[in-house]
Amino acid sequence: MLVTAAGLAAGAAAVSSPARRYCLTWGATEQEATGPLPGDDLLPGAAVRSTRAVTIGAEPWAVWPWLVQMGSGRGGAYTYDWIENLFGLDMHSTDEILPEFQNLAVGDVLPLGPDGPRMRVEICAENRTLVFRSTDGAWVWAFILRPVDGGTRLISRNRISPPDGRFYYDLVMAQGSFVMERRMLLGLRHRAEKLQAAGLSALTRQAVDS
Repeated sequence: MLVTAAGLAAGAAAVSSPARRYCLTWGATEQEATGPLPGDDLLPGAAVRSTRAVTIGAEPWAVWPWLVQMGSGRGGAYTYDWIENLFGLDMHSTDEILPEFQNLAVGDVLPLGPDGPRMRVEICAENRTLVFRSTDGAWVWAFILRPVDGGTRLISRNRISPPDGRFYYDLVMAQGSFVMERRMLLGLRHRAEKLQAAGLSALTRQAVDS
């Protein structure tokens, strides 16, 4: 009885409005969370929408290479690889820019593990916007880079039409999605800031040598 009650209480907390909003809008401003973004029109009737964001102390050029090389069998997802690979997603997050994966273009289709949905590139505007849509049409994932003083705002928006309905997503998936995507955004921030610092150091050395 106590275990059942505890489970019901945990479930209620998970789908409560404050918890749900925190999971779905972590890091995003009110304007970012509610305003339109590129890719919204690709799945206008989505049952679930999440908008998460992070401020990165690096310019968009230092963020973009990490985004375009993401994926299974590519640069990974910069999150908890061991969790991703429990589901056979073949994620191995790299700390290096991989030249062979830098020429992403509209129409390219990337796998998400051997059995996962395939993601088609719908928008690819260098240093600004990268939008994927699953080939089954049920998921749109957009990354928006906005220059700000001192760096970049990286906004990640997911639009999803879950086959099992919104309640199941709120109860089971929202928290896991939040944990993994938060780690991903922080991983992108770390890598981009390190890349820009290395680039500036190289420019400084060139200036001194010249």
